[in-house]
Amino acid sequence: MIKIYHNSRCRKSREGLAFLENSGKKFEVVNYLEDIPTKDELKNIISCLNIEPINLIRKSEAIWKEKFKSEQLSDEEVIDAMIAYPKLIERPIVINGNSAVIGRPSSNIDSLIN
Repeated sequence: MIKIYHNSRCRKSREGLAFLENSGKKFEVVNYLEDIPTKDELKNIISCLNIEPINLIRKSEAIWKEKFKSEQLSDEEVIDAMIAYPKLIERPIVINGNSAVIGRPSSNIDSLIN
């Protein structure tokens, strides 16, 4: 099952959602600001993306700059920061099975679902 971690306030996330809607594929929407991923879910997402946790952080967010930018965080601490402040999570994230992409640009999603 295809799953998109979505933030409706984000233009790029809305573009990713529209891309999936236009694909005709069935998918599940997770509004991750309301339904915050657990630590295990985030670890799974990071594993599916095949990236380091720090690469899932939106470093332009004010909360990152204010609280974390000058810190040397472990992977666990980065994941904990995303759970405490889900707005830090890059978006949209689309998962299909054991593979995932960050849908920026939305064309990244095409390779994952086709």
